[in-house]
Amino acid sequence: MTGINGYIGNSFKKWIGNSADSYDVHSISVRNEEWKKMDFSRYDVVLHLAGIAHVSTDVSMEKMYYKINTDLTIDLARKSKKNGVKQFIFLSSIIVYGDSGKNKTVINKDTIPNPTNFYGNSKLQAELGIKSLESDEFKIVIIRPPMIYGENSKGNYPKLAKLSNILPVFPDIENERSMLHIDNLCQFIKLMIDNEESGLYFPQNKEYVRTSELVKLISEENGKKIRLTKVFNPFFKLFQNHWLVNKVFGNLVYEKSMSEYSKSEYRIRSLKESIRLTENAKG
Repeated sequence: MTGINGYIGNSFKKWIGNSADSYDVHSISVRNEEWKKMDFSRYDVVLHLAGIAHVSTDVSMEKMYYKINTDLTIDLARKSKKNGVKQFIFLSSIIVYGDSGKNKTVINKDTIPNPTNFYGNSKLQAELGIKSLESDEFKIVIIRPPMIYGENSKGNYPKLAKLSNILPVFPDIENERSMLHIDNLCQFIKLMIDNEESGLYFPQNKEYVRTSELVKLISEENGKKIRLTKVFNPFFKLFQNHWLVNKVFGNLVYEKSMSEYSKSEYRIRSLKESIRLTENAKG
């Protein structure tokens, strides 16, 4: 497994370690070239989680995104195949379809990826590069998760949680987002390994989420009251094309049927339970 120091890597190692089944998990660093000297032949699966997240739009970072998110992924997959690894799992992102927008965007299996920034495109190019390596003996799993959240997560969730604790009111905007709790993601990855899967997957929670609903649930879990109001809606409508408004109140969902997994249920946490677990973990 790569990316052990990342949020998902740490979470998955704990999850698999608590499993009743037996797994031998090794974490490797890909920060330098040392991994190229390693023998991967003892591994059945390579789970590639390392990469640069969507943290910058600075054009000076573009080459670095492609070097790490694209080139490193392809090089790692090539070595895995050459060394006889049976399965390569790559964590991509819903961002390959572009950013969220003011209008409801429902992604289905016919939706063509259309990244709007080099983060999304670096992930998509990595997908295309490793897919060409697939064979009967070398299975490729590509996972395109939506926003991931949970205990100690980064990104939008902790920012919204902070707002829920200090604001008495919050805009009541009608939007929908797909989200994925970290436990649901970890269970999904485990099932991919256990069932020796290959293909393209779109895991998400059972429920879509409204940003205002999410903030209210977080607030209630912390014993606070926050009132949702539409009084600010004309203001947000005026700036609905602004990147920050779209980031918080934009629409972006997977059509629900494409996230089903027929062999087993991976969504072991409901939205309310996942919020409770996340907030209670803060102590």
